[in-house]
Amino acid sequence: MSNTTDSSKHDSLSTPLLDSISSPTELRRLERGKLPQLCGELRNDLIATVSQTGGHFASSLGAVELTVAAHYVFDTPKDRVVWDVGHQAYIHKILTGRRDQLPRVRKLGGISGFPKRDESPYDTFGVAHAGTSISAATGMLEASHHDFPGSEQRNVVAIIGDGAMTAGMAFEALNHAGQLHRKLIVILNDNEMSIAPNVGAMSWAFSKTLSGKLSTSARRHFKSLVERGVIPQAFYRALDKAEEATQGFLSTPGMLFTAFGFRYLGPIDGHNVEQVIDALERAKEQDGPVLIHAMTTKGKGYAPAERDPVKYHGVGPFEIEGGTFAKKSGKSAPAYTTVFGETLVELCKDDSRVVGITAAMPDGTGLSILQDKMPDRYFDVGIAEQHAVTFAAGLACEGMKPVCAIYSTFLQRAYDQVVHDVCIQSLPVVFAMDRGGLVGADGPTHHGVFDIGYLRLLPNMTVMAPKDEAELRDMMLTAIKHEAGPIALRYPRGNGVGVDCSRAPQEIEIGRAELLRLAHGRHALLIGFGHTVQFCMEAAEILSRSHGIECSVINARFAKPLDEQLLGEMISEHPLVMTVEDHAIQGGFGSAVLEFMADNGLTAGSSLVRLGIDDFFVEHGTQAELQKICKFDVDAIVDRVYSEVRTSSSPRLSLLREVHAR
Repeated sequence: MSNTTDSSKHDSLSTPLLDSISSPTELRRLERGKLPQLCGELRNDLIATVSQTGGHFASSLGAVELTVAAHYVFDTPKDRVVWDVGHQAYIHKILTGRRDQLPRVRKLGGISGFPKRDESPYDTFGVAHAGTSISAATGMLEASHHDFPGSEQRNVVAIIGDGAMTAGMAFEALNHAGQLHRKLIVILNDNEMSIAPNVGAMSWAFSKTLSGKLSTSARRHFKSLVERGVIPQAFYRALDKAEEATQGFLSTPGMLFTAFGFRYLGPIDGHNVEQVIDALERAKEQDGPVLIHAMTTKGKGYAPAERDPVKYHGVGPFEIEGGTFAKKSGKSAPAYTTVFGETLVELCKDDSRVVGITAAMPDGTGLSILQDKMPDRYFDVGIAEQHAVTFAAGLACEGMKPVCAIYSTFLQRAYDQVVHDVCIQSLPVVFAMDRGGLVGADGPTHHGVFDIGYLRLLPNMTVMAPKDEAELRDMMLTAIKHEAGPIALRYPRGNGVGVDCSRAPQEIEIGRAELLRLAHGRHALLIGFGHTVQFCMEAAEILSRSHGIECSVINARFAKPLDEQLLGEMISEHPLVMTVEDHAIQGGFGSAVLEFMADNGLTAGSSLVRLGIDDFFVEHGTQAELQKICKFDVDAIVDRVYSEVRTSSSPRLSLLREVHAR
């Protein structure tokens, strides 16, 4: 039975215990009996704060007791606590001196929504992509056993959950950690997003017996007798296997983890802070790796989040009473994600070969629409991007048309599979990369700003991006019809521009760009890729109206292959060429245009300016704020074109200035 209570009212909160704590050191001075009260105060404080700021919510509510217990039992930050994904870590931030900064979480200049090494010594490892905690913790623990300047023995704890145990990397790490046989402690925060266990009091009772002081001391003594040759090693191994078999009989998950060499403790009630502390204390006494299986409820303590943890996983501001979100004023354009999901359903109905694949992100990618309407054409492989890509390759081998809907930043995790399993074999796999570009509040771990660079260099790959949501539909049909190899399309987070999407999708010729604006003055050529085309069009209007500078505009559509004919003609007619992309400048779309100009002798007559993201990792903020900081928004385009036209030493621009002056 949990010893925390759900709160239905969160206004006029009193948090005397929490107010007295600004660090884990102060937490450890509390009497153990007061910790349930502290957990209640933390939960209510989190609800009150996130209802105003938004942020990752349900996961942190579910990890309150685990967080308190970890910092209470271990001497952090000397002992290392490593989080997985980071969605669970808001309570950790509150307890480690950042409570007053939480109202600015994920905002420009505020703290990150994820653990970040340069933010706090308690954030021992930067995370945001799933499945990394056990690997990092294993490395930290191994380092503590090596003698070098600054090294010292310490406990290391990995807290993994919220679906992250479906990541293959987690099992690779378990395998290695079991082999090393160091005292690594793994807490599996099982909120039924990872492994559905056989929960039983008998299993936990048996775990306590195996990990108790008497049995632990006896095991160490027994092991020393084996090492001295007094007792045959075969007898020791048989006894150890008997323990594992008994535990496996009592708890199915125990069989899995003991097979990796871990001592399994649990399942325990992850919302009973004293039971969690008991398990951690027992784990500290073991002489090898331990996994504590804690059963939790995502969204614990806030009824709407408990009923719908997916909806409340990451939230905007909301009304605490009833959990209602603020309605946006006016009618807005549909999100690119929604347009993608609805269009994929249309394409699946028209072509029986088409299927959708997600790596545990059905809502985030829009594939939940396909899941709802055509479940037999939908696959969720878990947090396993590598498998998703090679699974798609296998489908394509047999004539199907798999659409891998994966965030740009997460597709990085499967790069070898894209190269080896898809591109080398030139298989017609479609990569639908949501969140292409700056995503906003999730920050550098989630910005999808490298995909053009890491995909356009691959033989057989086609890379494209739509200027608006109607063109996204056209590109999806184009991708399905494309049989000559893999094809990738990237589109941004957020809403489209509000164009009419009622017409049926139309196929686009591969490598064909679109001339949207032909300027009579020909001062500059703006080449946009993806949604930045809208920025180029708006900037061209402002430059013409306010400064008399005439700009032509091209919607590139394709980063690979480029429309060399149109680009060659238009570049030769404009002394100033500017590319604009929501992507890293190095190796991106602008680099592709620069390479084309250099290879075709076009750099002598025209100068190229590339706008995009310079050589740094972009922090968190709104998309508009970050685009302004990176200097590729409308104002940045206007300012840069105006500056170049007024100051360039180009003879052609000088002549244009003279004509304009007369």
